[in-house]
Amino acid sequence: MTNLLHMRCSIACTSVITMMLSPLAFAVTMPALFSDHMVLQRETVIPVWGWADEGEAITVEIAGQAKKAVGNKEGKWQIKLDHIATAGPHTMTIMGVTTITIQDVLVGEVWLASGQSNMAMTVGASNHAKKEIASARFPQIRTFLVPRKPAETPQEDCQGSWVVCSPETATTFSAAAYFFGREIHQTLKTPVGLINSSYGGTPIEAWTSMTAQENQPDLERVFQPWKKKLSVPYDPNAAFKQYEKQLAAWNVAEAKRLAEGKRPGYPPQKPVPPRQHQQYPGNLFNGMIAPIIPYAIRGCIWYQGENNCTPGFAQLYAKQLPMLIQDWRSRWNQGDFPFAWVQLPFYKQKVPQPNPTSHWAEMRESMRMSLVTPNTGMIVSIDTGDANNVHPMDKQPIGARLALWAKAKVYGQAIPYSGPLIETHQIEKNRIVLSFQHTHGSLLAKGGELKGFTIAGADKKWHWAKAQIDGEKVIVSSPDVAAPQAVRYGWADHPECNLFNAAGLPASPFRTDLW
Repeated sequence: MTNLLHMRCSIACTSVITMMLSPLAFAVTMPALFSDHMVLQRETVIPVWGWADEGEAITVEIAGQAKKAVGNKEGKWQIKLDHIATAGPHTMTIMGVTTITIQDVLVGEVWLASGQSNMAMTVGASNHAKKEIASARFPQIRTFLVPRKPAETPQEDCQGSWVVCSPETATTFSAAAYFFGREIHQTLKTPVGLINSSYGGTPIEAWTSMTAQENQPDLERVFQPWKKKLSVPYDPNAAFKQYEKQLAAWNVAEAKRLAEGKRPGYPPQKPVPPRQHQQYPGNLFNGMIAPIIPYAIRGCIWYQGENNCTPGFAQLYAKQLPMLIQDWRSRWNQGDFPFAWVQLPFYKQKVPQPNPTSHWAEMRESMRMSLVTPNTGMIVSIDTGDANNVHPMDKQPIGARLALWAKAKVYGQAIPYSGPLIETHQIEKNRIVLSFQHTHGSLLAKGGELKGFTIAGADKKWHWAKAQIDGEKVIVSSPDVAAPQAVRYGWADHPECNLFNAAGLPASPFRTDLW
């Protein structure tokens, strides 16, 4: 009966009954991640686990290794393979009462790609899709798509299978992950496995375990709206009727939108009980991260934050992102594995006047502040957005910059990997002198005069500033501010800013004040 608790949810009820009446009821079973075409992480021990009856002897064989385990009282077993020196392809055999054979197993670099819609966005929806898909002949790149499935409790398995990259399959790959993985594969000449666990329109708290978030006073503002929703009895019939009204109104508005040649919109979502919602704290960790732990990975790339760009929450992200990283690292038990994220690009329309309030700018700042977390990186993408679409199609530079960071910080290549990051500022009479990290020898204004800087005095009134590059520094001043106190750069949803380093990488937006 123990094994029945771990049977795949895809098995039909009739199959379950057959299993109960058959000797195969005690057959060894494996998580979906362990399947044909999988990629295992090189240069490390490799956990392999599954389910079997208590006391059942299990042997795992691959690449000349044979490791043994025994099903415990909970019907679980686990072994750890020594690192496998050759890329393969290999065959893995798991032998118990029954035998499972997994074919075409490669050993290389495995990365988890997670986040919301900009990580979920596919190659088929990105720039130059036809060309990218036609050239996607990389049989040593494979991806595993974790199904979108929120859950109230941590799950032990998920559905899915490994897919080999080809022109027939690449259209559904995560664009950011694929362009990242392709660069890693072509540079290191090694197989690459990409585990894509992403879900559009979801906040970071849904991806962090409830255990990590509970009893955190700073997160009360996250939980309070959900407590309010849960205090009201959920009426599925009333919710569905409301959804039908919303859908009807949306259909009318969408027809008008399309007739005007505008981009398609997003329909209202079908109603879900609040506790089962994909945005509920911990639910995506339970359903989409827990099932893949502790599969050996090299690290994680993360593209999320749009859903947290709201008043009071964008600044909170500076605590939430390090919390998520620590949560995942502690559960994988692989040390401080590398973790890099994409700082949000520009969005919405430009504003003609200095804008002291921008939740998108606050989010970018929170992401930059999170770099204090060890063994992390941030990809600046301020130049890759779309004013009219929160899902910019230009994912090639996102993947390329993620790969630059990985090649430099994970794989030890001596190459530039970051745009300029503010380091210090010094007030000198009527000007402020800014110093930066990651200049790579010099700074430059891309496309002409340096733009994007504002300056303020003690009155906290912001004025457009004159900014001049002086080697690896920027000098900022304004005739309207005789005694400057603070500088901001790129502080808007859609800033016009053009500071780059000698390696051609854009500077991160920043501010020197805490106003």
